Amino acid sequence: MAVYEYTAKDEAGNRFSGTYDEIDNISVLRGELDKMGYILVEAHRKKTQAKRRKRINRSEVVAFAYKFSGMYSAGLSIIRCLETLEEQTENQAFKYIIADIRESIETGSSLEHAFGKYANLFSDFFLGMLKAGESGGKLAEALEMSAIYLEKRADLKRRVKTAFAYPLVVSIVAFVVVGCLLIFVVPIFSKLYKQLHVSLPGPTQALVDLSFLIRDWWWAILVAAAGAAILLHQLLRSPNVRARWDGFKLNMPFFSKLYRMIVMSHFTRTFAMLASVGVSLIDALDVASAVAHNHKVSEISKELQQAIEAGNSVAGSLKKHDIVPPMLIHFAVSGEEVGKLPEMLNKAVDFLDKDIDRAISALLVKLEPALTVIMGVIVGFILMGVYLPMFDYMQHLE
Repeated sequence: MAVYEYTAKDEAGNRFSGTYDEIDNISVLRGELDKMGYILVEAHRKKTQAKRRKRINRSEVVAFAYKFSGMYSAGLSIIRCLETLEEQTENQAFKYIIADIRESIETGSSLEHAFGKYANLFSDFFLGMLKAGESGGKLAEALEMSAIYLEKRADLKRRVKTAFAYPLVVSIVAFVVVGCLLIFVVPIFSKLYKQLHVSLPGPTQALVDLSFLIRDWWWAILVAAAGAAILLHQLLRSPNVRARWDGFKLNMPFFSKLYRMIVMSHFTRTFAMLASVGVSLIDALDVASAVAHNHKVSEISKELQQAIEAGNSVAGSLKKHDIVPPMLIHFAVSGEEVGKLPEMLNKAVDFLDKDIDRAISALLVKLEPALTVIMGVIVGFILMGVYLPMFDYMQHLE
């Protein structure tokens, strides 16, 4: 049972709003209003804060897309698919969202509009596929391709996170070790040297000052870090700053090659899948540009749109940009020659994802020992700074 907010009209056409408690679904609500001589215009389940606080994992969205695709392809109506998925979903937040989408469709909303209220969850790509499938009569195919796309993207994100888990753990351990040395060990030796009236060399004095700063001014450090984070967030809202930041990510040391491949994988797969279900190339590029989240890729997208409108080839425009992997260009050339550009680009991205895996492995081979060496150097410097005065003191005793 749930609480519904509704808008209805009487026989004279006068509209009014209200709420109805203890109703299973909109069909029951419509029946209750019909008994009173009213016509239901619009209705939705009343939102509750508790249900919106729970997090929805990306894997749940992928599973939803696959189930939705499978049931609809088997012949179930959209409403029946959503009702079944609502019953099967254990996550209460996701259950509420599915119910709200179903109710919107029951009151006459399109799939794109119903799902569009949760664009942050389902992504621009998913909404674009729904719109194309609904308008072109290829909804089953669009849903299936959406599920495949969401799974591939989630899998790529998972592989990247898994690959960099070890370097992240090493970095955290190094930070904790250094923090413990500065907070607990350095002050003990500092107090000892002060009692022994031992003069401190430069490295040791620097460690003592840093230890004092962390121990006594930690709150100021936190305030400064929070202020810097807020300032950075505000700066990134500026188009010029955002463009410079996106340009830096494409050219940053060590990671630029990997980042370029990941961005182009997202962009190309989105464009190819949307085009394959009937979305115009211009509209597909708009969505692909939004999914990539990079200013440079947006520029490439606009250039491709201009080339297509002028009757020029996609591959010819891609060749002008060094961030586009050569393999994508070769597949685009072949696809345009045989009239199967989306299919060839999809195959190209599959190969590109394998190259991403190899690039991650090659990067980790260099990154892991480098982190170990850096951690050793930092800890060694701290220990050297701690024991230098002791060595000087022992020499004076001799």
